[in-house]
Formats: sequence, structure tokens, C-alpha cells
Amino acid sequence: MNKKIVDNFSKRYRYKNAEEVEITIREDAPQEFRAFLIELLYEFGFTPSRLRKIFCLVLRQVPDEGNWSEYPNIDGEIRGLLRDCEWFKVYDILEKILQDDRSHFNRDKFTTEVNNFFIEEGYGWKINQSLIEMRGDRSFELIVKSASDKLADDQYSTASKELYQALKDLSRRPSSDITGAIQHSMASLECVAREITGDRKATLGEIMSKHKGLIPAPLDEAVTKAWGFASEYGRHIREGREPAFQDAELIVGICSSIGSYLLGLKKAK
Repeated sequence: MNKKIVDNFSKRYRYKNAEEVEITIREDAPQEFRAFLIELLYEFGFTPSRLRKIFCLVLRQVPDEGNWSEYPNIDGEIRGLLRDCEWFKVYDILEKILQDDRSHFNRDKFTTEVNNFFIEEGYGWKINQSLIEMRGDRSFELIVKSASDKLADDQYSTASKELYQALKDLSRRPSSDITGAIQHSMASLECVAREITGDRKATLGEIMSKHKGLIPAPLDEAVTKAWGFASEYGRHIREGREPAFQDAELIVGICSSIGSYLLGLKKAK
């Protein structure tokens, strides 16, 4: 039976960092997180032998039959497995634990603990519905969530799916699908613009040209240039001109923000 997990002092009295920690860790799983993860799993009632089954399954390793005692043998074995595996396998293991129906523990509280670690230590990841997803800074998260909530209407299901796919592309391991994220986020905005204008066969570039005033000048020029950037770097990419992760994150944020703006205009009418 799992023991009750009690919040610590800072959580009980709602003390937290005054400023958001800058995201500095994306394609990595530093040893500090690997050690934290094992200790947290123990705190939530997992045993070394249970973790060994999960670790070995994900890593395709054979358990060491010479290790039969929980401590220090199997404990040392799982620490070695987690210490030495590729960084993205650490997150694969974490997802497997979250999705394992045979493991009975407080998933919500466990998720909160891990997400708090990511936030406080500047990791660009988060757990969302038992999946590890890319995490942006606070403003990015708010913009994308606002857009996702507004697109939840069945009328915008295609736009919603495109935005979801853009975020999924940013979350891919071991390498993000940068061009995919740019393409899908722009496709999401294009779907919204088509629905708003009724011009359902036009590209976003054509819509911006034909429907002057849809977005106030000179902001309309920024959208047109973002569309041009997406066409250049997301669709017709040339050798040596690959966009960076930050470029894709920017385009996803812009598309989410403009999409929310257009939906807000429609509802205000």
C-alpha cells in the first residue's frame, strides 16, 4: 500500500520562484533528472524490481539474474540502466511508467511533481495526459492554450488537428520535426482564415492579398511575411538553410496568436 505523499513547506504555503526559469534543456536528460526520477518513483511506492521490468522492457535489456536483492543489487542495476541510456530513452521510460496499467500510484500528483521539476530547472518538456510534450515559455504556453481552446469547436476541427500536429512535431524525439511544425502551424492558421473569410480554396497568402483589412495594417504585412517564411523554410527548404527550433517555435506562436485573434473577431460580430 502506497504511503500518503504530503506536500512540502513551499507548496503548502504557496512559495515559489518570483521569475520563470529560462528553458535551457531540450534534447537532453541530465543526470540530475535521472537521479531525481528514481527517487521520486520510490517515493510513490515503486520497488527496484518493478522498475527493472519497465526499464529493461523499454531499453530492450535482459535483467541481470545475479541481482536478486532489492537493495543494493537491483537498485544499483536500475540506476546504471538509467544513467547510461540515451537521453530520449529516459523520457520513453517515463511515458511507459505513466501508461502502465499494472502500476497503481497517484499519477496526477506524480505528474505535478515531474512538471514542477521541469519548470524549476529549465527543462523544455512537460507531461500532458501521460505523454511527454515540448514546453515553451509561459507566454508561448498561454498563447497556444488559448488557440487550442478556441479551436475546440467542431467547425474548426481541421485547424485544431493541424495545431496539435505542429506541437507534436516540436515534441518529437530525439530530434524535433522543425519543418513539419512550421507547415502544420501555418496550415492551422490558413484553415481559420478560410473559414473566417469564406474563401475556402485560397492560400493564406492569397487571402491576405484579397481581404485587405482582415488584419490591421501594418500587422498584416507581418502575417504575409510569416507566410513567406513558412513557404521558404517549411515547404521549399533548400540545402544549408534549415530553420532552427526557435524559428519553428516562433511561427507556431504567431499562428496561434493570429488564429485566436481572428476567431475573437468573428465572435465579436
